[in-house]
Amino acid sequence: MKSTLKISALVLAFAGLTLGAKAQTSTTSTTKTSTSSNGVILSIGVDAGIPTGKLSDSYNFNIGGSVQADIPVAQNLFVTVNAGYNSIQGKNDLRFVTPGGVITADATNIQLLPVKAGLKYFVVPHFYVQGEAGAAFALNKSDVGFDKSAAFVYAPQVGYQFPIGGKNFIDAGVRYEASTKFNSNIDDSKVNFFGLRVAYAFGL
Repeated sequence: MKSTLKISALVLAFAGLTLGAKAQTSTTSTTKTSTSSNGVILSIGVDAGIPTGKLSDSYNFNIGGSVQADIPVAQNLFVTVNAGYNSIQGKNDLRFVTPGGVITADATNIQLLPVKAGLKYFVVPHFYVQGEAGAAFALNKSDVGFDKSAAFVYAPQVGYQFPIGGKNFIDAGVRYEASTKFNSNIDDSKVNFFGLRVAYAFGL
């Protein structure tokens, strides 16, 4: 329940921010997006997230980082390439029922290396929608009981670029990231979360 409230607050706050930005720019519809003209945009960001579904029973939150390249291919449209690191933090003192009785243990952190590519489109100046897909590689699969080294991952996202001078921006985005099973025999071995990325972006 607490996780749901946190997610709802995060999404509502971001929606309010983007709607305000859209209203502010509606009178300048002829203005191009800040990154639509030319050049590759690189960004380095901090990622955080809240697990969803069965993952939230044993894990508290996700923390990590990522680098991304936005490559212009058309007006307001970019191809994105993203690589990062996610550490999903396990809960402590979980109770498990075994044939020998109830035992208490800590969940092992899940360490993932996601590599994704996709498209980023600016709907209005600075505000974008983005979709990416790729693979997430498990760095400690034996420790967390995975029988696969990688799983398919996809991530729809909305975001806003805040200009901070020149070709520099703060790029903030909210996404839902989800994977297929990391263990062929366990349906609950998917890694799904709502995430927030805040990055420093600069044009080349």
